[in-house]
Amino acid sequence: QVQLVESGGGLVQAGGSLRLSCAASGRTFSGYTMGWFRQAPGKEREFAAAIRWGRGTTYYADSVKGRFTISRDNAKNTVYLQMNSLKPEDTAVYYCAAGGPYTVVASPNPSEYDYWGQGTQVTVSS
Repeated sequence: QVQLVESGGGLVQAGGSLRLSCAASGRTFSGYTMGWFRQAPGKEREFAAAIRWGRGTTYYADSVKGRFTISRDNAKNTVYLQMNSLKPEDTAVYYCAAGGPYTVVASPNPSEYDYWGQGTQVTVSS
């Protein structure tokens, strides 16, 4: 069974940093696309970043580009989201998602992802 487990969320002040982790298990992920999404209360789930597992090709939403970095550790089957220069508007539940072999890394559509983690809360204070 595919399982995605996020960790690393917490409370930080504006301008601070956090690194989220997504431990993936249950299938071979090489060649697939992994993504990070976030959802604030009362808002739609929005795309943050994605990575093609094998080659490491990345894509970022304009709202996080230059501040967030997505990466992966193949040996650990873990995807990371390094978040720097955090802003209060970054406050949300962050979800790790796993797509299939045809999930385009540059596509921000959550419907293209097949599996989701439980989410981890990120709160950025002023």
